[in-house]
Amino acid sequence: MARPRTRERDAERSEGRAATPRLRRSERREQILAAATSAFARTGFADTSLEDVAAEAGVTRAILYRHFESKADLYRSVLDRAKQRLDAATGAPEFTDASIDALLAAAADDPAAFRLLFHHAAREPAFKEEMDRLRAEAFAMTHRQLAGVIPDRRWARWAAQLVPIVAIEAVIAWLDAGQPDPDEAAERIRRAIYAVIKSAAER
Repeated sequence: MARPRTRERDAERSEGRAATPRLRRSERREQILAAATSAFARTGFADTSLEDVAAEAGVTRAILYRHFESKADLYRSVLDRAKQRLDAATGAPEFTDASIDALLAAAADDPAAFRLLFHHAAREPAFKEEMDRLRAEAFAMTHRQLAGVIPDRRWARWAAQLVPIVAIEAVIAWLDAGQPDPDEAAERIRRAIYAVIKSAAER
C-alpha cells in the first residue's frame, strides 16, 4: 500500500503538475486551511470553488480532497480553526481586561479569519447553526461574569447580549480603519464596554 506522501506525489503527477514541496500531513492541512480562509473571506462561500482554494494553496484538487471531503467540510474546518486560535489567544472561556488586547492581536495577526468568523459566516445560511452556537457561547460566558455585577437580571441579560457585539464590532471597525494606535486601541474598546456595563448597572 502506497504511503500518504507517495500517493500525494502520484496524484500531482497524474494532473500534469510538478510535485509541491513535501510537507507533513498536518502542515499541508494547515497550509490549505490558511489559503481557504483567505479565499472564503475574499469571495464568500458560494462564490469560492475548491479549485479556487487549491490554486490559492498551490496544491492540486486531488490533494485537497485527501484532506477535506467537500467544500462545506472545508469551510467548517476553517471556522473551527479560527475559533480555536481565538480561544487560545484570548484565554476563553474566561474573559478579562487582558482578553481585549489578545482579541486585537489575534485580529491583527489574521484579519481574514477574524472577519470570516464574525461577519462572513453569519451571512451563510448553511452555517447558521454554528454561528448561533458561537453567539450563545459568548452570551453565556458574558452573562456568568456580569450576573454578580448587575443587580437587575433583565439588564444583566441585556448587557450580556451587547458586550460581545460591542467588542467584536469595535475590533472589526479598528481593522477597517487601518489598525490605528494599536497601543491605545484596547483601552478605548474597554471604555466602550465599561460604558455598557455601567449603564446596565445603574438604578
